[in-house]
Amino acid sequence: MKRALVFAAALVLGVLPLPAAVTAQPTETVKIGVISSLTMTPFHLADALGYFRDEGLNVQFVNFTSAAQMVAPLAAGQLDVGAGAVSAGLYNAVGRGLAVRAVADLGSDPPGYGFQKLIIRADLVKSGRYKTIKDLKGLTLAITAPGISASALVNELLKKAGLTMADIKLQYLSNPNQVAALRNGSIDGSFMPEPNATIAAKSGAAVIEYADDAYYPNQEIAVVLYGAAMLKTRATGVKVMRAFLRAARAYNDALRDGKVSGPGAEAVMQVFATESKVSDRSILDAVTPNGVNPDGKLNLASMKQDRAYFAQAGLLESKTTVENVIDASFAADAVKQLGPYKPAREMQKGAE
Repeated sequence: MKRALVFAAALVLGVLPLPAAVTAQPTETVKIGVISSLTMTPFHLADALGYFRDEGLNVQFVNFTSAAQMVAPLAAGQLDVGAGAVSAGLYNAVGRGLAVRAVADLGSDPPGYGFQKLIIRADLVKSGRYKTIKDLKGLTLAITAPGISASALVNELLKKAGLTMADIKLQYLSNPNQVAALRNGSIDGSFMPEPNATIAAKSGAAVIEYADDAYYPNQEIAVVLYGAAMLKTRATGVKVMRAFLRAARAYNDALRDGKVSGPGAEAVMQVFATESKVSDRSILDAVTPNGVNPDGKLNLASMKQDRAYFAQAGLLESKTTVENVIDASFAADAVKQLGPYKPAREMQKGAE
């Protein structure tokens, strides 16, 4: 039912491939690890719009609670593709010789697309206890896990106010549990991704103070990961990447002015609703989507900055570098075949 709805919306909006391409029969099975996050949208969109099928791929999604849980099965060849936050754990895994590499951008925050929000409990704002980021000192804030890109994000915001990580208390909770913790007062704030940030704000439990693009724009937050099997099977790896990038481009076409309101928006919104389990369209319309590079390019400068933080925090086991943990060749080969991204509106102008 889910795929039928997205397919119908996409057909109306003209984002499907030519009918002849849809007739390809899947001949290879690829297992893709996903978490509950809107950053996974390009994977689900590629499946719903038939892009994986066009490549002869039968995709099986495997659910995890975090990218960290994907590392062992990726390295063992039990999982082909993974996805999630850039973390100290990725550097440590590669440093231990595990065959896992970041191969493409999956989630970033270019200006206007700050999908991770600093939210503060509403009563603290109302009472005046919190007025500016300097008032974070002494507060208990939440992120989902230690040693991930969100922890580097917290560090960057604190530096803006002359604070350090020692000035706050960090708790590690899942996003739904963070919303509950804000309501019962067990945490004071959170660095929460969409749609949970909007849900918390609309419920009255919290106030959105900052979006991450305001203090750390273009951070490389989440990446596509290839494991041992996919790294060895290059032809299949490029097929997966072609399908992924086609979906990333359809996703980019649907973005406009910091919202999902461009061509193909309904197909993206259907994925948002299904994967987030949010049926309230007013919430989804208010969500700030994350950025995804349509050519799969990773932001190495951001990754190096975050790695420096992981090292400073004592989270790294070795001197593994950013260059050691990435393999940009799959995306580069896919772009050579697809051509560089051109927004849908530019293509329309060219055809006029």
